[in-house]
Amino acid sequence: MDRIDLHIEVPAVPYKELRSKTDGQTSAQIRERVEQARETQRQRGCYNSQIPPAQLRSWCALDESGERTLELAVRRMNLSARAHDRVLRVARTIADLDHAENVSAKHLAEAVQCRNLDRNYWS
Repeated sequence: MDRIDLHIEVPAVPYKELRSKTDGQTSAQIRERVEQARETQRQRGCYNSQIPPAQLRSWCALDESGERTLELAVRRMNLSARAHDRVLRVARTIADLDHAENVSAKHLAEAVQCRNLDRNYWS
């Protein structure tokens, strides 16, 4: 499981939500966000999944709040060094999708939530 970046459960959509008249984002809007994020990564020199270990900490620099969030996740979920780095890369991608220059604690928390199968250690 250590080598898989994202493992989440996708529950069935409730009927009322299926029939809701409110619209979410269209596929075209989501595609545009993804293309913009990939362009940001391309300009950085590589896609986030390929960030060299030497650049990982600088490209995914965390503020004090982010450091506390990551430390708590690593300790409580017993994450390996590989999983730690993968969480940082996913957080960098979430920040790119959010058009954020820096990875925030919010991006990191969302990345940690993508480690669903490790969640039994996260409280």
